[in-house]
Amino acid sequence: MPRKTALSVGDAIKDFLKQYKLASGLNTQLVFKAWDDASGAGKYTLKKYFREGRLYITLSSSVVRSQLNFQKDILKDKINEILATDDLFTGDNTSGGYVKELILK
Repeated sequence: MPRKTALSVGDAIKDFLKQYKLASGLNTQLVFKAWDDASGAGKYTLKKYFREGRLYITLSSSVVRSQLNFQKDILKDKINEILATDDLFTGDNTSGGYVKELILK
């Protein structure tokens, strides 16, 4: 029996996520966590939805929404920076990659 090459634990986890098609669900959860970290509006966030690069956020406060609306591009960049530093995030996933558009409701 031929011996396989050794994998690091991180590479093994990434292969496992891809093999069992869990990467898009994990990516979505990482995007939601990045939103909470980047915006600081986690306690005002009612609903989060992420699909095809669009992050939809429903906020409970119109004041917070208007303040964040001015910072949409900065927030999008911050979220993508946070995701880029996360080892478990796979940016090449078509359904759950980086945030391309931020929509506040």
